[in-house]
Amino acid sequence: MIRYIEKNGVKYLTFPHLSKHDNLIHAFTTRDGGVSKGCFESLNFGFNDGDKIENIHNNFKILGQTLHIKVENMVRTHQKHTNNILYVTEKDRGKGVTRDRDFESIDGLITDRPEVAIITSHADCTPLFFYDYEKNIIGLAHSGWRGTVNRIGEEMVRKFSKDFKSKPEDILVGIGPSIGACCFEVDTDVYDIFVNKDKRYEQYIVKKNSKYHIDLWKINKLILKDNGILSSSILDFA
Repeated sequence: MIRYIEKNGVKYLTFPHLSKHDNLIHAFTTRDGGVSKGCFESLNFGFNDGDKIENIHNNFKILGQTLHIKVENMVRTHQKHTNNILYVTEKDRGKGVTRDRDFESIDGLITDRPEVAIITSHADCTPLFFYDYEKNIIGLAHSGWRGTVNRIGEEMVRKFSKDFKSKPEDILVGIGPSIGACCFEVDTDVYDIFVNKDKRYEQYIVKKNSKYHIDLWKINKLILKDNGILSSSILDFA
């Protein structure tokens, strides 16, 4: 369901239903195409993991050149596994990339400004891409297990609807690469948090030996459909 693209040595993934909109640029990057060395090789964007700062800045420049986005227009989240979403405008351009952020604990970004590029970071956690094709509004959310339990996808749809009068049926969503149910195993404490939040989640949890395996993709999809997103408008990595 996801397209694999290589351009200028940079390898990234896109969603077909988002790519058909010419006024939208989106990508889920891989490790390939940057200048970082050693354990950071090569397209590393992590400022706090020990890589050289100049390498990270160069990697952002490479990304910008590949996608035809100015680095100065990029805005990055400050992720703390919350369901907090921030509306960003031209005044926020560069925050978290070329200059310091003045916000904290933000796991989702939304904007209606065409010159603003929004960025989230992911390891195992689920990325959620949002696009209202009628109003040209974009959103990105970092939905780890805590963000999923606290329904950050729902918060994003609410923000689209409340702040921009979006219709859920006009919103396209891409669920990006992340840890699958095969590998996301938890103990009883996390299992209890999920089923106490919503009993329906139990259908997406399998117990293997003493561990519970949770399908975050399917739970996020359920949350999105609960909030009016059409099944046909949701694509995932599976």
